[in-house]
Parts: sequence; structure tokens; C-alpha cells
Amino acid sequence: MIEALREQVGEAETARLFGLADLSHHLVHAPDHMVDERDVVAIHTVVRAELGLAAARAAGRRAGELTADYLLANRIPQAIQPILKILPAGISARILLGAIGKHSWTFAGSGVFTATAGHPVRFSIAGNPVCRGATADAPVCDYYGATFERLFRTLVHGHATVTETACEAMGAPACTFEIRWR
Repeated sequence: MIEALREQVGEAETARLFGLADLSHHLVHAPDHMVDERDVVAIHTVVRAELGLAAARAAGRRAGELTADYLLANRIPQAIQPILKILPAGISARILLGAIGKHSWTFAGSGVFTATAGHPVRFSIAGNPVCRGATADAPVCDYYGATFERLFRTLVHGHATVTETACEAMGAPACTFEIRWR
């Protein structure tokens, strides 16, 4: 979120937002490890309150894209990426979902991640830290949508799109997403 906010609102406003969330220490020493999910809740809450929903969603989307880029460069083995790209999309999606499911604690925190392969691919996060405590008339979990969309467009199918179909911020029991490529 740091880089996404710096791009969107500049260094000074990013510092102000992180200060309001009591997270200025992350700007001094950018996290190089998993952060406490309470920090995730805090910064997303402050960004929504201070910048408004549209700007917060844009920042979340950009943060998700940057996260996917990091995962592609550093976490998803380079040897497997070209294989996923040439397999049929359904098979690649199943393999990628399996790997994501094994590491879901890294992005869902104490939330519960579930996924179903097929077309569309469906995944959900119950107890989602990104929107914890939020109320909205529209889905607000653009971070996850953008992360999965970039990963699936890169590794599964170039036309993959992610849509959040239900959101805890709207009163749903879980944030639910669909990934389609045809």
C-alpha cells in the first residue's frame, strides 16, 4: 500500500495517512516480511475515511497489482511460470489455486480462504482484513481483485478478469470473487 499511495497522493499525504493509522514506522523501515493484519485493517480504514471510497479503491487496486508483480518476480517459481502459461487455462487455474490455497494465510490473515476451480473460478475470504469494520454500498476489496487478476492474466489466460460479487462491507458473510477468461 505504501508504493500505491505514494504514486496516487504523494509522499507527504502517504506519511500523513500512515501517521493517522499509527503506522509511520513502516515508512521508516518498509516491511520486508509479513505485517500484522491489524496494520492492514488500520491503513485500509484510514485510507477509506480520509480519501473516500473511490480513491481508496484505486489505491487498493494499485497495491494489488504491485503485490502480484512482487509475487511473480519473487515467490512463484520462475521454472513453473512458463509451464502454467502453455497449459490449458482450466488446468493452470487449478494448479495456481492449489498453490494460492496453501499460502492463503499470507494474504487472508485470520480470515478463511476458499476456492473452487472451474469456469468461472470462484474464491472467497471470510473475515477479510481489508474490509474489516467497513460498510459500503459497493464492494471495496479491489486489492484482492487486482492481485488475482494480474496473476491469472499473466499465468492462466491473458483475458482473465476478476469481479467481486459479494463483500463483507455490504453485509455479505464473505468477500466473494469470480475469475473469468471467456
